Amino acid sequence: MPAFVVAGATSWGVTLAGILAQGGAEVTILARTANEAVTVERDRGLARLPGFELPAAVQVRPIDAAPAADAIVVAAPAQSFRATAQHPALSREVPVLSAAKGIEHGSLLRMSEVLAACGWPADRISALSGPNLAREIVAGLPAASSVASPGEAEAEMWQRALSTSRFRVYRSADLVGVELGGALKNVVAIAAGVGAGLGLGANALASLTTRGLAEITRLAVAEGASATTLLGLAGVGDLMATCYSPLSRNHRFGERLAAGDTPEQAMDAAGGVVEGAATAPVALALAARHGLDMPIAEQVNAVISGQSSVADALEALLSRDLRAEA
Repeated sequence: MPAFVVAGATSWGVTLAGILAQGGAEVTILARTANEAVTVERDRGLARLPGFELPAAVQVRPIDAAPAADAIVVAAPAQSFRATAQHPALSREVPVLSAAKGIEHGSLLRMSEVLAACGWPADRISALSGPNLAREIVAGLPAASSVASPGEAEAEMWQRALSTSRFRVYRSADLVGVELGGALKNVVAIAAGVGAGLGLGANALASLTTRGLAEITRLAVAEGASATTLLGLAGVGDLMATCYSPLSRNHRFGERLAAGDTPEQAMDAAGGVVEGAATAPVALALAARHGLDMPIAEQVNAVISGQSSVADALEALLSRDLRAEA
C-alpha cells in the first residue's frame, strides 16, 4: 500500500488527502504545529469543509513528526510555501507535488521552482492545477484537474494516485503553463468578483474573463508556456470556476471590495487566504520583466494597495485606447 504525506492542513490539503485515501493509500496530513494537528485529528476535518470527514486511513501529525513516505504533496499557501517545503522532515528522495497556486514574493518563483530551491531534483517535481473548488470535491461532485511534470513517469504516478470515480486527472508536460494558469487566474477572479458585486451583468463578466485569459496567456507564453495549456483545465477551466463561483475566496473578496469593504475587511469576509491579492503585485513584476501590459492585474493591484477606488479602476479599464483583439 503506497504511503503519502500531505504537508499543509489547508482546505485543499485535506481534500487531497481524502482523494489519495480513496485510492487505497495510507495518508498523513502534516500540520504546522502540534496543536493544529490535535484539532484536525479530533475533528477529522476542517470547519471550512462542513460535512466532510477524513477517511480512517488518514492520520494527522505535526510536520516535525513526518513519517517516511513514497511521495509528498505540499499544499501550503503560496507565500508560506517555502517555509513548509524547506522543512528537514520532508525527504528530498521521493516525488513531490505542488498543490499551491501562486508566485512567491520577492523571488518571483513558481512553486515548482521553490521546491527545486529547497532541494528536490527537477525530474521529481510536479504540479497540480485545475477547476478544483474544495467544497464541491469533498461533496462528491465531479471535477477534473491537470498534473504537470517534466517526466512522464512522475505525471503518470500522480495521475493514478489522484484519479477517482469523481476526480479525473489529465497529464501535461507544461509545468510553466499549468502553474501560471493556476496562479494568475486568481487575480482575474478578484476583478470578476468586483464585477459581480457591482451588478455589471453577464456580458461584462464574460468580456472581463476573456480579456483576463489574454493577459494570463501573454505572460505564461513569455515565461515559456504553451498557449494551448491555457485553453485547458489549468487555464480557462480554472479561470471559469474561480471567476464565477461564490465558493471562490478570490471572487468573494472582489464582491466585498465592490460593496465598499476595505481590502482588510474583504480579506476577513473571504474566509481564508486570498491568493490573488498576493499574486497581483508579483504578476505585475513578472510582466515588467518581459515588457508586457496587464491592465486587469494593474487595476486589481491598484484597488488592493489603496491607490485607486473600485469606480476609478473600472473607468480606467473602460477608457483604454481601442486596439485589435489579437
